[in-house]
Amino acid sequence: MEREKLGSRLGFILLSAGCAIGIGNVWRFPYITGQYGGGMFVLLYLFFLVAMGVPVMTMEFAVGRASRKSVVRSFTELEKPGQKWHLNGYLGMAGNYLLMMFYTTVAGWMLYYFYQMLLGRFAGKDTEQVAGMFQSMLDSPWVLAVVMVMVVLAGILFCSLGLQKGVERVTKIMMVLLLFIIVILAVRGMTLEGAAEGLKFYLLPDLDRMKDVGIFETVTAAMNQAFFTLSLGIGAMAIFGSYIDKKRTLLGESVNIAVLDTFVAVVSGLIIFPTCFAFDISPDMGPSLIFITLPNVFNHMAAGRVWGTLFFLFMTFAAFSTILAVFENIISCGMDLFHWSRKKSCLINLIVIIVLSLPCVFGYNIWSFIQPMGDGSTILDLEDFMVSNVILPIGSLCYLLFCVSGFGWGFDKYFKEANTGDGLKLPKWIRIYVTYILPVLLIFLILQGWLG
Repeated sequence: MEREKLGSRLGFILLSAGCAIGIGNVWRFPYITGQYGGGMFVLLYLFFLVAMGVPVMTMEFAVGRASRKSVVRSFTELEKPGQKWHLNGYLGMAGNYLLMMFYTTVAGWMLYYFYQMLLGRFAGKDTEQVAGMFQSMLDSPWVLAVVMVMVVLAGILFCSLGLQKGVERVTKIMMVLLLFIIVILAVRGMTLEGAAEGLKFYLLPDLDRMKDVGIFETVTAAMNQAFFTLSLGIGAMAIFGSYIDKKRTLLGESVNIAVLDTFVAVVSGLIIFPTCFAFDISPDMGPSLIFITLPNVFNHMAAGRVWGTLFFLFMTFAAFSTILAVFENIISCGMDLFHWSRKKSCLINLIVIIVLSLPCVFGYNIWSFIQPMGDGSTILDLEDFMVSNVILPIGSLCYLLFCVSGFGWGFDKYFKEANTGDGLKLPKWIRIYVTYILPVLLIFLILQGWLG
C-alpha cells in the first residue's frame, strides 16, 4: 500500500503548527511571562526556542522523512541491525495515547464553554455564579463524558476521510480561522480603556520582577516553555515529516512552525493582559483564568457575548488542531504496526481513546477521591505530569542521541536529510553543539522537571 502524502507545503506547516499550538500557548505562556518579568522572559524564551526547540524539531522531522513511517516504526527502519532504538517508538506511541487521555477532556471543556457562551448562559452572572458553573460542569460525569466523546468522534471522523481530504483540509480551515480570530481579539483587547497598563506589564522587561522570582528560576521556566510548546518527543512532528517530499530543508520548515507557534503564544498575551488590566483583574494561573476570570470580563464588556463566543471558538480550535495531529499519529501507528486499513485503525482507536479518556473525566467527580499527586490533585494532573515531565523530554533526548551518535542513525545521515532541499541549511559547526551541549541541556530539563 503506497504511503499517503500531504497535498501542499502550506498543509504541512499548518498541520505541524496546529500540533504545536495548544491550550498551553494561551493559558500558560501569558501567565508565566507576567510572573517572570515580562519582556525579559519573552527574550529568554525566544533564545531557548532557537537553541533547543528548533534543532530537536529538525531531528524529529528528519527521522520521519527518512523512514516514511510513523513513530512506532521509524526507528526500526533507520537503526542498525540488533539495535534497540525502536523501543523509543513504543514510548512515543504511549505518549500519544497518554496525551489524548486528558487532552480530549480539556478540549471538551472548551467546546462546552463555546456552546454556553453562544447561548448567552453567562449573561448577568457574578463571579461566584460563573465559578459555580465551572464547578458544576466538572461535577457532572455526563456533561464531561458527552463533550469528550463529541471531540473524539469529530477527530476520528476527520482522520477517517484520509490525510488530504480530512486531516489536511480541516486543519487548514481551522488554523486560518484561528489566526484570524486571535488577531481580532487582540485588537479588541488592546483598544480597551486601561489596556496600556496590561501591555506594559506584559511586554516591558522588568528586572526587579525577575530578581524577585529568581534569575535561575526565570531561565529554567523559559527553557521549559520554549521546549514543551513544540510537542516534541512523541513523534507527533515526525509523522508529518513522513508525509512530505524532499523539496525543502527541515531547518527552514522548523523555523516557520516555531514562528507560528510563538505568534499565537505572544498574541494570546495581547488578549489576556490588556483585558485583565482594563477590568482590574489579576491574570492568575491556568484554568481559573480561562473558565472563571475571562467569562466575568466578557460579562462586563460591550458585546461581551460575541467576544466570549469568539474566544472559546479560538480555544476550541487551538485544542482540536493538536487532537487531529496526534490522532493522525495514533491511527498511522495502527496502520504501520498491524497493517490495518485507515478505516479499521480509526474504528478501533475510536473505542480505545474514548475508554482511555474516561478516568480523566471521572477524576473530577465519581473518582475524585483518587488524588495521585497529593491533596487536591486529579487524575489529569498525573497524566499531564507523565507526558510533560517524563515522556516528552525522554523521547526528545532519544531523538537527539539517535541523530547525533555513532550508536544510532548518526550525525552525517541526519545532517544530509535535514539539509536536503531548498531553504535554510544547518551549518557544519552545529555538530559540536548538538552532540555535546544540547544533550546536557535536555538532561538538566528532565532532572529539573522530576525534582521540581
